[in-house]
Amino acid sequence: MKLISWNVNGLRAVMKKGFQDFFKEIEADIFCVQETKMQEGQAEIDFAEGYEIYFNSAIKKGYSGTAIFTKIKPINVSYGIGIEEHDKEGRVITLEFEQFYLVNCYTPNAKRELERLEYRMEWEDEFRKYLLKLDRNKPVILCGDLNVAHKEIDLKNPKSNRGNAGFTDEERSKMTELLNSGFTDTFRYLYPEKEGAYTWWSYFASSRERNIGWRIDYFIVSKSIEESVQEAYIYDKILGSDHCPVGIEL
Repeated sequence: MKLISWNVNGLRAVMKKGFQDFFKEIEADIFCVQETKMQEGQAEIDFAEGYEIYFNSAIKKGYSGTAIFTKIKPINVSYGIGIEEHDKEGRVITLEFEQFYLVNCYTPNAKRELERLEYRMEWEDEFRKYLLKLDRNKPVILCGDLNVAHKEIDLKNPKSNRGNAGFTDEERSKMTELLNSGFTDTFRYLYPEKEGAYTWWSYFASSRERNIGWRIDYFIVSKSIEESVQEAYIYDKILGSDHCPVGIEL
């Protein structure tokens, strides 16, 4: 089974930059998208024959949002984590399948000056509780833009970025807490020492060409199924967004 996740930084925008080509070529069983920046019905999606499509859009138009394309029909679909203050921005879709839950997530950014860090910490605690509740029932596969580089190996310039949004001690410790509660970062499970493996690059200073990036897009699975992960991919040659797609094979 092949699963893909991509923060497209605007689905309508990336559809003008070859999204459909990658989508068709990769032939994923489940393809998750973050930062759709659209309401369902605002774009004609005629390239996903054979897929069920689920959107969770933010109340605020042109902001945030997630979507899932799946060849496998889910048993159940839910939107958000069941807490109103966290569910206005279209950040989570959960599909229940026979053997696992698939959770597509676009984690809130702490923002410049860390103006949203306190909210981010609340989100992290509630989201972890949500995942653990699911995990008690059946294994979880979490994917998405989780807006944190966990370890120093996960970004090019850790020293100069320490304390910046996405690399604060607080955000990193929440990721550690999540993993320690029974989850596995699939990429580091397979490639614990691999350097220069990034999924996001700033638009400034030719960062992508110079590979000055961050790994902030993940597939995280319940520890109980970590041995099912055959491969983890970073498709860093795929353009169209400031993020690149990531994927796993189970």
